Amino acid sequence: MFPICITVLGAALVAASFNLFLIPRQILSGGLSGISMMVGYFTNWNIAFLYLLSNLPVIIWGLLRIGRKFILLSVTSVIFTTWFMHIIPEIPVAQNDILAAVTGGVLIGVGTGISMRVGGSTGGFDIIGSIVTQKRDFPLGTSLFMLNGLVILALGYYKNNWDLALNSMLSIYITAKVIDMIHTRHLKVTVFIMTRNKEPLVEQLMKVHRGVTIVNTEGAYTKQPQHMLMTVTTRYELIDLRNMIRNTDPDAFVNIVETIGIMGQFRRG
Repeated sequence: MFPICITVLGAALVAASFNLFLIPRQILSGGLSGISMMVGYFTNWNIAFLYLLSNLPVIIWGLLRIGRKFILLSVTSVIFTTWFMHIIPEIPVAQNDILAAVTGGVLIGVGTGISMRVGGSTGGFDIIGSIVTQKRDFPLGTSLFMLNGLVILALGYYKNNWDLALNSMLSIYITAKVIDMIHTRHLKVTVFIMTRNKEPLVEQLMKVHRGVTIVNTEGAYTKQPQHMLMTVTTRYELIDLRNMIRNTDPDAFVNIVETIGIMGQFRRG
């Protein structure tokens, strides 16, 4: 229930960004929502309907490549974003294009980031970016920013308004940075666990499919034998790992260091 509530909150933030900041100033967001906006600006078609329609094929692809929970939350986000766009009026809260771009970008970044933190997305290029980053260590926000470049170039070319295109680029850039601040799955840490209670900890670590290296050690002061368990995980999963260690061996000494890069086998999903 909690992931669904967070996903609905994220959808409300995204819809508010669209209707209160971006659409009234004809600024684009990124991805499929940006394409929907651009089509809507030129044709006067309903942008909320275009947003829903454009997400359907990507959702099907994500269902095949990522997993059911991710897609169910993504579908929830798309449906509620469409619904919120119908009930939130399109009024320009900010009278300045730059302020609208910055505020709109922050709201989309927060809405998208919290949706991803609970295992879903806001649809569109978020799903494509998640598929790409399953096999690569690119930051997701940066991946989305790269995918959105073509949308911005198309806006500048067809409307012959590069100020509008650059404001859209600013909004998308801020969105990408906010997503990377909130959604930290690509950031790796190495965890060293000093314990005398090896077997229960190893059993718990193996349940989450993380590789563990066991080193026999000895306390310099106590002269007592113990074990050091070394594993690499993501910041996204670090809170759960800490809680697991506290519950399994409260006396364990844990050292967590940031990992710059990894080589070899590592489960990214």
